[in-house]
Amino acid sequence: MSIEQRENLDAILRQSAFPAGSDVHEQRRLLKVLLSAQPLPADVTVIAAELGGVPAAEITVDGVEPRHVVLYFHGGVYVMGDAFLAADLASQVGRRTDARAISVDYRLAPEHPYPAAVDDALAAYEALLLSGVAPSDIVFAGESAGGGLAIATLVNARDHGLPLPVAAFVMSPYADLTLAGTTMETRRAVDPLLSWEALQARVPDYTAGQDAALGLISPVFADLSGLPPLSIQAGSHEVLLDDAVRLARQAAIADVEVTLEIVPGVPHVFQAYHPILDEAAAALDRAGRFLSAHLAGAEHVSA
Repeated sequence: MSIEQRENLDAILRQSAFPAGSDVHEQRRLLKVLLSAQPLPADVTVIAAELGGVPAAEITVDGVEPRHVVLYFHGGVYVMGDAFLAADLASQVGRRTDARAISVDYRLAPEHPYPAAVDDALAAYEALLLSGVAPSDIVFAGESAGGGLAIATLVNARDHGLPLPVAAFVMSPYADLTLAGTTMETRRAVDPLLSWEALQARVPDYTAGQDAALGLISPVFADLSGLPPLSIQAGSHEVLLDDAVRLARQAAIADVEVTLEIVPGVPHVFQAYHPILDEAAAALDRAGRFLSAHLAGAEHVSA
């Protein structure tokens, strides 16, 4: 793995970091510019879809058997991003899992604060089940806020008595909107993208007066018992590192099968930089093997 690659990526991200104090509309515009610069692979098709009244992007890779589904939740601290901007990373997970990906275009704050995103995510999952896709053919995946939302949706689905998917994979989960993680401070200097101040500015947009420690807002505080196997990946150079560590700990305490991978020297959602970072492609490969193994195991059980 190349130290030079990591240093180059760090420099690129520091140059493209969002200006401190910029409003949500400017941040949305900048994120769109940043993510749109990466063209999708020629063998990836993205079409508009809908699940339970919730807009979505259906992402397929040529030659991939569409029976298995990755239900994908995009990042953007609950205020920016969309299902289509996440298509590249979602397609990378789908490609390695031999599955189609459906990226959920959940409503964003501040226009639609909590519980809009949580409600949309659950509605999309319930509609997927009602469409005839077996839970044994479904896995969840998500990055940053989408990683937190994926875990919250598992908890919410469990509490609503729905059958759960066979596994979930989350990248750099934003899982504590109280921002109490110790790495908010200890990783401040090495994180090229995020800071406590930048995150804190957006928290009220989503919580809108609700307690940020509610389990469906911050799943590090949720009861995770009964959840399917989880794979959690994070980089050592991110202020949200402690969110991943504490989420894995809560899962383990709840007797959930959990794998936590901390990749040294890489930033928040480092997997998004797979074209220029060897560690990113390798991490996605491991995630694909994890998800594929659980989908195959479910097939074996049901056969």
